[in-house]
Amino acid sequence: MKQKKQKTSALALKFGCLLALFPAAIVAFTLVAIFAFSQYGDSVKDTVQKSQDRVFEVPFPEENIALYREAAEVYGIPWTLLAAHHRIETKFSTMDPLLSPVGAEGHMQFMPCTFVGWSHPTCSGLGEGDIPETEKTDPEVIAQHGGYGVDANGDGIADPYNLEDALHSAANYLAQNGAAEGDLKRAILRYNHSDQYVEDILHYYERYEEEYNNS
Repeated sequence: MKQKKQKTSALALKFGCLLALFPAAIVAFTLVAIFAFSQYGDSVKDTVQKSQDRVFEVPFPEENIALYREAAEVYGIPWTLLAAHHRIETKFSTMDPLLSPVGAEGHMQFMPCTFVGWSHPTCSGLGEGDIPETEKTDPEVIAQHGGYGVDANGDGIADPYNLEDALHSAANYLAQNGAAEGDLKRAILRYNHSDQYVEDILHYYERYEEEYNNS
């Protein structure tokens, strides 16, 4: 009986030692993980980003490059910036419908009050307004209220659902808010007041610069 108790005590002692070492092992593992992330965190982040790009990527519409270039040249901004906005806003117009839950419209997702002008008497809040449909696309009304909407194709209508009009309108907006002077971050932040949005736009802008302007 005494020998059995001694064996039990020995096992309990070993088990107790293992339990005592367990928290230390967790601490050690955590420290190693923190060190590894501090050393390789950027690489991990880049790998995750690239994986996300592969999974959720939308094919770049090279047929649109001429439209991007044309609009960007008129307003003095990089065409790759315009393409990056098109990618983020509507995934190159593959979003269906081209109307957000908060009321942003068209290929480049303009709020009606931004497109027509905030001095329109119905504009307030987030900018959805209560603008009559005929006024939303009227270049004269837009000019009167200081909006960013542009009739790029000369058909007498500034239409956010027409890609050419939408791209020129977006280029106009970006140019007037800093992009024409090279302050891309300020222009992007004005387009959407989110640091994550700025990061996402710059990610694609730099990617398109590398792929199409450095070859």
